[in-house]
Amino acid sequence: MIGRIRGVLIEKQPPRVLVDCHGVGYEIDAPMSTIWALPELHQEVILHTQLVVREDAQNLYGFLTLAERALFQGLLKVSGIGARMALAVLSGMQVDEFVACVQRNDATRLTTLPGIGKKTAERLIVEMRDRVTDFSDVPVAAGPARAPTPGDALADAMSGLIALGYKPQEASKLVHGLDTDGKSSEAIIREVLRGLARS
Repeated sequence: MIGRIRGVLIEKQPPRVLVDCHGVGYEIDAPMSTIWALPELHQEVILHTQLVVREDAQNLYGFLTLAERALFQGLLKVSGIGARMALAVLSGMQVDEFVACVQRNDATRLTTLPGIGKKTAERLIVEMRDRVTDFSDVPVAAGPARAPTPGDALADAMSGLIALGYKPQEASKLVHGLDTDGKSSEAIIREVLRGLARS
């Protein structure tokens, strides 16, 4: 089991990052909450990881905090929740916000996350109610914000939203009309998710 990786951040293509560890490049899927807090490229990063093995793939997921990883692991135990949907939950809200939603029985807020309908939200509340008190966070200093890089940040943002579970048409609609000039793909996705949280 790979529980922690320390290396140099080589690429950021939400929701995937590439970390070089002694010459070996690890492709790691991460929630947007982690990606936003990562340092600039070519800087050292430490991620708490979870290896998920399926019949057709072995995927590595990374998190800046133990609380994020604990929530991810807890979500995977909920019937009908896979790794992709668990990442979407962590990308759409912080751990403490998820805990508050469960404690308040706020299914409406949970349904704003991609792929989560009313029945799934209610199942999350029921099955996670006794587990959320177990999440303990470990303070992690966030790295400096990365300046927008040249390239099609809008296309990268749409790809990231699709990878988080939104359909292509939904992703296009979500970014349409946003002021994206000079913004990184991470910033665009953050703006989209914040807008959904307010709606």
